[in-house]
Amino acid sequence: MSFMTNAKRPPLERNMPALETLDAIRRAVGPKGVMTGDDAAPFLSEWRGRWPGEAALIVAPATVEEVSAVVQICVRDNVAITPQGGNTGLVGGQIPFGDEILLALGRMRRVREIEPLNNTMTVDAGITLGAAQAAAAEAKRLFPLSIGSEGSCQIGGVISTNAGGVNVLRYGNMRELVLGLEAVLPNGEIWNGLRRLRKDNTGYDLKQLLIGGEGTLGIVTGAVLKLFPQPAEKVTACAGVANASDAVALLAHVQAATGGGATSFELMGRRCIDLALKHIPGVRDPLAARHPWYALMEVSSGQAGALNGAIEAMLATALEKDIIKDAMIAQSEAQTQMLWRIRHSISEAINGEGLGARHDVSVATSDIPAFLDMADAAVERLAPGARVVAFGHIGDGNIHYDVVGPEGAGKHALDDKRSDIEAAVYDIIDQFNGSISAEHGIGRHRRATLAKRKCSVELEMMRAIKNALDPQGIMNPGKML
Repeated sequence: MSFMTNAKRPPLERNMPALETLDAIRRAVGPKGVMTGDDAAPFLSEWRGRWPGEAALIVAPATVEEVSAVVQICVRDNVAITPQGGNTGLVGGQIPFGDEILLALGRMRRVREIEPLNNTMTVDAGITLGAAQAAAAEAKRLFPLSIGSEGSCQIGGVISTNAGGVNVLRYGNMRELVLGLEAVLPNGEIWNGLRRLRKDNTGYDLKQLLIGGEGTLGIVTGAVLKLFPQPAEKVTACAGVANASDAVALLAHVQAATGGGATSFELMGRRCIDLALKHIPGVRDPLAARHPWYALMEVSSGQAGALNGAIEAMLATALEKDIIKDAMIAQSEAQTQMLWRIRHSISEAINGEGLGARHDVSVATSDIPAFLDMADAAVERLAPGARVVAFGHIGDGNIHYDVVGPEGAGKHALDDKRSDIEAAVYDIIDQFNGSISAEHGIGRHRRATLAKRKCSVELEMMRAIKNALDPQGIMNPGKML
C-alpha cells in the first residue's frame, strides 16, 4: 500500500461510474445486494429532510469479502463510495451527492461471538444497537451505549461517528467501548484488528483512526465491544432546579452521595417539556409545578434493595440545601419510560417548530452555566424573541443548544439568521476552548465550520492521514475535510 505524505494536494476528480463498473459491482454483491425502486428510497433521505441524496448505485454487501470486492472495483475505476449504517446521522455524513456508490451495511448483522468471562462481544457492523444490547442481555451482560435511535442505528455507524448518548457519564462514549475492529481500507484490503485485549501496547492504536472517522478512512465491518455486568437495580428520578448552576451542583451532590453510581444525568430546559407536551403523544409533565430547568438522572448499583432509599435521602438533602425545588422518583417501569420518552423525543418535538439553528456543542461541565448565559444573550441580540431549546448530557458537558423562531412565527422564521446565530454560538464555544461538535460529528453540515475553527496544525495532521490512507480520495468524499 503506497501512502501520500504531502498534506496538500490538488482537488481530485472522480469518475461517474461507467456501466461496466456498475455491472461489476452488481456481480460482486449478487441480486440481493442491489437496492432499487422503493427499496432504495430510505437510503437517500435523512429524517430532518435537509440533505436529499442521490447515488449511482445502492449496494448492500452480505460479507466483508463482498465489501472488499466492491471497494477494489471502485479503486480500480476511481469511483467514490459513501458508507451508510442505519441512516440516523444528523449532519449529512451518510448521504451521497450523486456520483458515488452508496454502500449500506444492514445485511451484515451477525453476532459472531459473546464471551461473558472476558466481557466482550464480537459483532458485524450492520447489527442494530438495540439488537446488540439484547444479545448482551441474553448473555446476562450489559452493552451500555444508549441513544434515541438505538432501534435503527447500526454498530458500524455509531463507531464511525463515535456516538455518545445518555450513559457516557459512567461508561464513556463509543471510543471507549471498542476493543478491536475489522475494516475494509480505501485500497480494498481487509484489516483484521478484532483483538479482544484491554492491553495492547504494540504501536499506534489504529482502530482509533476509524472510530469517529465518519467513513473517510475505511469501512468498519466488524467490532469487538466491551460488555459489563448487568446492574442489579436502577433508579430513575427527575428534579426541578432554578438554574443551570444548581443543576451542576446537583450532579456533584449525586456523584458524591452514590459513590459515582450515576449512570446518566441529563439537563432539560422548561421549553423542552413544553414542546414535548405539544408534539409528542402520551407524555406528561414530570412534576406538579413548572420549573426553569429539569435534571433527569439514573443511578445504578450491583446490589439490589438499597438504592431507592439512598436516592430518596440524597434528594431530601438536596431539597434542604435548596439545590432542587422538587423531585420525583419513578415508581414503575411505565413512569421510567415516560421520563426517558420526554428526553429522547426532544429533537423530534423541535422539528415541529422548524429547522432553526441547531448546535451540538461541549464545554467543561463547570462552564455550562456561563456558556448558556452568554449564548442566550447573543441569540436575543441577533434574533429578538427567538426561543432557545437547550438540553443535553450535563455529566459530560454536551449541550444541544437549539434555537427556533418566536411562537407562531413559522418554521422558516430564522432561515436568514441561522448563519449569524451559529457563528455567535461557536465564537462563545471558542472562548471556553470547547467543541463545535460533541457527538454528532462533522459530515456535510459542519465541514466549512471545522475548516475555519480547527487549529491549522490539527487540520494538516488530519489531511496527512487522509492522504496517506486514501490517496484517491474515494472514501466518503465531501465529508469532514
